[in-house]
Amino acid sequence: QLRLVESEGGTVEVGGSLTLSCTASGRAPATNWYRQTPGNERDFVAGIIGNSGTNYADSVKGRFSISRDDPTNTVYLQMNNLKPEDSATYYCNAVTSTDGDDKNHWGEGTHVTVSS
Repeated sequence: QLRLVESEGGTVEVGGSLTLSCTASGRAPATNWYRQTPGNERDFVAGIIGNSGTNYADSVKGRFSISRDDPTNTVYLQMNNLKPEDSATYYCNAVTSTDGDDKNHWGEGTHVTVSS
């Protein structure tokens, strides 16, 4: 079972920046960040495959950046120009594949609050 550990979130002022990290217990080429607010579904935020394939939700394009450090199995989510609507619990997700079967792994989540 792949274990994912997210860094601590926090409270940031509107327009501020925050970087989240997700460290995996093993190799996880396909890693994503999702976020969720109470009563809502978990939404995709950003994803990275390998070292160059990235994808972002429209709501965060141009403000968030996802990157990877292979030696430490860590994926970072740099969040800039934060808005109140970015407040959520952020979850790291990794997808591993064994014999063609994909398996989702999730971190426990970390809270981000953007205060106005």
